[in-house]
Amino acid sequence: MSEPVQVACPACLAANRVPAARIGEDPKCGKCGAALLDGAPAELGEEQFEQFIARTGLPVIADFWAPWCGPCRAMAPQFERAARELKDRVRLVKVNTEAAPGLAARYAIRAIPTLVLFRNGTEAKRTSGAMDAGALARWAG
Repeated sequence: MSEPVQVACPACLAANRVPAARIGEDPKCGKCGAALLDGAPAELGEEQFEQFIARTGLPVIADFWAPWCGPCRAMAPQFERAARELKDRVRLVKVNTEAAPGLAARYAIRAIPTLVLFRNGTEAKRTSGAMDAGALARWAG
């Protein structure tokens, strides 16, 4: 019997317990039926971010970005590729700093793109600057 992993639903924020051995089988939310690990970065705002981070047992990488940022736009396809490749090990999320200035201030985001890795709901490490999918996967550890 495998130990369950808690995964927050990006649609309704419900906490879902998924057996670790079945994490790669495209689990769905028990409350709303949305895909929990669809291989796409979840777009989170001020209201969802803290709950999502707290309710997810997998490591979470947050990309703090802005639509006007050239390096952010250049990195977006690589971030999406990394989300697909890491979908059963790390959850990737995007935070638009223009739409969520409170989060940017709370996490002291001074440059974008900034990537922050959360483990067990707390910040474990961060880096600024664009990365390709391979470098992002290595950085995630």
